[in-house]
Formats: sequence, structure tokens, C-alpha cells
Amino acid sequence: MKFSLWLALALAAIPGNLSAVSEAYPRTAPGDIELKTLPAARWMRTESAKDYFSADNGLFMKLFRYIDSNKIPMTAPVEAGITPGTMVFYMDEASAKRADLAETPLVKLSSVPERRVAAIGIRGSYSRENYEEALAELRAWLAKRTDVKPAGEPYAVYWNSPFVPFFFKQSEVHILVAPTK
Repeated sequence: MKFSLWLALALAAIPGNLSAVSEAYPRTAPGDIELKTLPAARWMRTESAKDYFSADNGLFMKLFRYIDSNKIPMTAPVEAGITPGTMVFYMDEASAKRADLAETPLVKLSSVPERRVAAIGIRGSYSRENYEEALAELRAWLAKRTDVKPAGEPYAVYWNSPFVPFFFKQSEVHILVAPTK
């Protein structure tokens, strides 16, 4: 097989092979801005006194150790609050019903209701610069709307594994919204 064909096939397969078992809700395509409703869910949450983008905030590993030790499948997306740093993993449907799962000092479990968000899709690295650029664009879009207003702090939404090359990664920025009337 020619090297270029092999490389194209390998690169095309990376995101699929490294993706999570299930997705909690539909993605917003890179470059798109939309209002969408996120379903009610059960999730695992951890936090750090440090900003999310600070090195060594340890959020991912706290949650990963919890799901690994409790045999919970990894789902997408992972959501991240920026200041203070927080991270949320969604539970798959079967795990959400398990009675044997308990909170720990590092990982809290909770149920969240359906919620409405303004979302912007991003392609590229999971950097502070990409987050802030998308957030500014999303806030400008929301400022022009007359039907909804911001109703919470913005947060990042990450769809891909850390092993996916930056040019394949997809993420979003969300802001909770409420009707203006």
C-alpha cells in the first residue's frame, strides 16, 4: 500500500478509535453557533482551586481514576469550568442507574435537569486562546439576540481524547441561557 494512502487511512481512523463509548448530547459543528437543549443527566464532578488552564490541575485524573475503579465507561463530552477549575464526566445510561456508586472526597455525583445553552463549535487545540476567542464570538452573538440572555458562567466542552491530534480535536464553549421574557 502506498504510504500516502496508509497515512490518510490511519489519520481518518484516529478520532473514531479514540472516541468515547457514547455522547451525552449532539455536538455543535466547528464554526457554528446555536441554541440547543442539553438533556437531563447524571454526572461526576471534581474541582480545583486553580484555574482550569493551569498546569497540573489534576482534574482529569481524579475523574479518570473514579471511572476506572468503578468500571464506568468513558463518555463524551467532558465539560470544564474555568475559574475555579471544574471538570464533569457524564455517566452512561446504565451507570447513572447504579446504586453502588458513592461520592468520594474528590468526586461528587449529581443529577442535572435539562438546560438550554448558547453554543459555539471549535476545531483545534484545547487552549486558553481558542477558548477565549470562541467565548468572545459567542458573547457578541448573544448580545444581538432579543429572545435569550446569559444565565450562567461560560464553560468549555471537550469531545476528544488527549491522544487525538490537535487539528482533529473538537470542542465548544457554552453559556447557559434563559428567555428574556
